[in-house]
Amino acid sequence: MAIGLLLNILIFLAAAVMIVPIFKRLGLGEVLGYLAAGVVIGPSVLALVPDAEGVLQFSQVGIVFLLFVIGLELKPSRLKVMRKSVFGFGSLQVAVTTTLLSVAAWWLGLSPAAALVVGFSLGLCSTPLVLHLLGERKELQTRHGRNAFALLLFQDLAAIPVLAAIPMLAADSLMADGALPLLREVVVAAGAFAGLIIGGHFLLRPLFHYAAATRSREVFAGTALLVVIGAALLMELAGLSMALGAFVAGVLLADSEYRHSIEADIEPFRGLLLGLFFMAVGMTAQIALLAEMPLTILALTLGLVLLKGVSMGLAARLYGRGWKESITLGVLLSQGGEFGFVLLSAAAAVALLDADLVGLLILVITLSMATTPLLFQVHVHGVRKLFRKRREKTSYDSPADESPEILIAGFGRFGQIMGRALQGLKIPYTVLDINADQVEFVRRYGNKVYFGDASRIDLLEASGARRARLLVVAVGEPQASMRIVEQVRRHFPHLKLYARARNRYHAHLLMRAGVTHIVRELLPASLELTRDTLIGLGIPVDQAQHTVDTFRAHDEQALMRQLEVFGNEKKLIQTIQEAALELETLYEADEDIAMTSPAINRIK
Repeated sequence: MAIGLLLNILIFLAAAVMIVPIFKRLGLGEVLGYLAAGVVIGPSVLALVPDAEGVLQFSQVGIVFLLFVIGLELKPSRLKVMRKSVFGFGSLQVAVTTTLLSVAAWWLGLSPAAALVVGFSLGLCSTPLVLHLLGERKELQTRHGRNAFALLLFQDLAAIPVLAAIPMLAADSLMADGALPLLREVVVAAGAFAGLIIGGHFLLRPLFHYAAATRSREVFAGTALLVVIGAALLMELAGLSMALGAFVAGVLLADSEYRHSIEADIEPFRGLLLGLFFMAVGMTAQIALLAEMPLTILALTLGLVLLKGVSMGLAARLYGRGWKESITLGVLLSQGGEFGFVLLSAAAAVALLDADLVGLLILVITLSMATTPLLFQVHVHGVRKLFRKRREKTSYDSPADESPEILIAGFGRFGQIMGRALQGLKIPYTVLDINADQVEFVRRYGNKVYFGDASRIDLLEASGARRARLLVVAVGEPQASMRIVEQVRRHFPHLKLYARARNRYHAHLLMRAGVTHIVRELLPASLELTRDTLIGLGIPVDQAQHTVDTFRAHDEQALMRQLEVFGNEKKLIQTIQEAALELETLYEADEDIAMTSPAINRIK
């Protein structure tokens, strides 16, 4: 038994290590790699792990951990703010998608009750797949990421009463039992849900306080696992979703002081089990059925993806979302979901759907899940660029020449600080920023910012560059920064240039272009923290400040020397090594710095 279990673990790990990196290098993402690995080791190809259904049931724990981690990142106050998106946008999307898919299923010959179950089941999306894709690209906190999460959360909530109602939709069961069993299940589910929230509110913090007091990382991690699995099991026993229970537990802990420690302990389990889930989905795909009727299955898969994509986009537009966001949501949520497996299997168990039809639909859902990573890659690298290019060509603002003293190119975190100071001094300035989302955001707070490329002569001219005294290049991206500098130096030579340098290389590029007023964005903050650290060690304030000032002066000299060997890597390395030795010698020779102190003696 133990040998068989270890052998299965070895097979899963080997398949993941060999196949997933290939898909990552091809730019197809991890999810598609895990699905392909599951197909290869599953019953349909090599049959290395025959019990695909058992693996799929166990791997549902990966979804549980994923939803728990997401709950940890959603404070109750933020969840309250999202209620309109969850229930307003979510209910609209489910209604539109279920209607379109149910009509299509009825048109293909299913009874009204069966068509409704199929339409709703196929209308559900894959929560782990979508959130994993968004997480890979760090887009969970974007507007389309938040809306996608809201839709997925509502779908999980809506699936629960539908799952309870499926036995009632079967005519024989409905006539025999009436509505009492459904009412009983609803009451039990509501009680369990309320019990989880109330119990978690009063018990979770004391429980983790007790675990933390033991100063044992193993005990703390075990407590986190106990909470996740316990909440999931409670919901499962009540007939609800395990993932919903884990999500609620995460939300209850989102405001606690233990949140980050819990997340760090749970993360390894979440990643491994989620990969196992995608491999299990690949294993359950009936590839033999695809070989028997390829055209039918591919047509159904294509129809499902298109119908869901259109319905998602339509719901987003009806809810007031822009075209770009609507298309993004349509692509992201165009697949079937793992909850569809559960609903369709439940419908087959009460003879509401034929078992062969359910097998066919489960394969279609699996194939639709495999298309999403590909479609999302095409969307990111193709469709989004088309939107960006069209906006850049046609949507630049027309800045008004308000005789500003200063022009600021770029209004991110760096530029905004300068803008606030200038505004406080009532010094007129004009801002150009090429990031339309950033422009829209800062305008909400009353800032006068224009959307436009600061390297374009006509926009600089319209902004008052002829009469301005200086231009601050606060753009963080080196290439964009250098384009602006080159254009200004050529067409507006009277403008004094003050520039932000991302790093030493960027600083050298700016210096070679003739810019003399340069601030390296991390240097001041790093030196300030260094000074505070020295003070924290017990070194007197004036001595710590002198140490930092000496470093700054030496570093400026080293930067100038390194500029002379720009482009020669061998000489640059030699210059850097020489500068490090010079700094040590300089510190040793400086009496103020070399003064002994208790703190320095302790360090040495």
